[in-house]
Amino acid sequence: MSLENKLTSLIVKHMELGEKLSGGGLGGKEFVTVSKEYSALSPIVEKINEYRSARQSMEELQALAADASDKAMQAMAEEELHEVKHRLPTLEQDIKISLLPKDEADEKNAILEIRAGTGGDEAALFAGDLLEMYQRYADRQGWKFEILEASSADVGGFKEVSAAVTGRNVFQRLKYESGVHRVQRVPATETQGRIHTSAATVAVLPEAEDVDIQINDKDLRIDIFRSSGPGGQSVNTTDSAVRITHIPTGVTVSMQDEKSQHKNRAKALRVLKSRLYDHERAQKDAVRAATRKSQIGTGDRSERIRTYNFPQGRVTDHRVNLTLYKIDAIIKGGEIDELIERLTAEDQAERLTAEL
Repeated sequence: MSLENKLTSLIVKHMELGEKLSGGGLGGKEFVTVSKEYSALSPIVEKINEYRSARQSMEELQALAADASDKAMQAMAEEELHEVKHRLPTLEQDIKISLLPKDEADEKNAILEIRAGTGGDEAALFAGDLLEMYQRYADRQGWKFEILEASSADVGGFKEVSAAVTGRNVFQRLKYESGVHRVQRVPATETQGRIHTSAATVAVLPEAEDVDIQINDKDLRIDIFRSSGPGGQSVNTTDSAVRITHIPTGVTVSMQDEKSQHKNRAKALRVLKSRLYDHERAQKDAVRAATRKSQIGTGDRSERIRTYNFPQGRVTDHRVNLTLYKIDAIIKGGEIDELIERLTAEDQAERLTAEL
């Protein structure tokens, strides 16, 4: 189907959905489904109408510009024609992006997991810095940020920490953050002023809902044990910590931050479902990624995606070769929108190329 025919069919479908909504007679569930589809199409239809209006204006202006009898009108038409011609490719590109297949997880909340990697104490401190960066970013977006589980390091920071991020289009904004983040700086304990390199791994999982993943109770092994703190000492007098293992996949989640066994179990199941959902998505994405040159957005945990160089004050994202010299604003202020927008645009461009 040509692009023009596809645009026409979308407009017709939008009109039909609007008539259904205004005509009444839809049941509760059907009304919600139709409303959601109508709302999803509305911004695309607006762009199509704007694009077609611009094309019509271009044709009218071309006719005026070709009329040599009125020099003043001709000059005005040529000036406006230049502006419209400049705007049309952008409008067409926006429409094509709107027509790309949507990631079903984009509107979901996310489970954020950060683990200290190579670098010892400095890696744990860096994991804490990353957690602060994402907390600040969540605050800027108006999202809720809830720590689910944290294993603190003796020197500060975290060996590993997980959080639930709740709000509008959370996964869509954060999904490109998955991978290995590397830091280069002089540790506070370094007396010779030498720069050390450390790393932390970030995993962003779409939070699964019951409809996304079905887990049979017989597939779960649940172990209850006593919570422990740094060094292994007991921090709880009751057996409230929970470890849940999904037997078919071997995926294991432990929770011990809450004093209530029930709350720890609920948190563990929440993370387990998201990890299993992410595993299913990864298998599907592997097939899709095989047809693409790049793997932006696949969430490969082993890929080094970004370097934070403190001596030079720069942050470099290696996937898109983008370097920003505002490391404090990024780490302490959570100003990562520019990175996210660039990664999103690059991914869209590659997907458009694949569609052609």
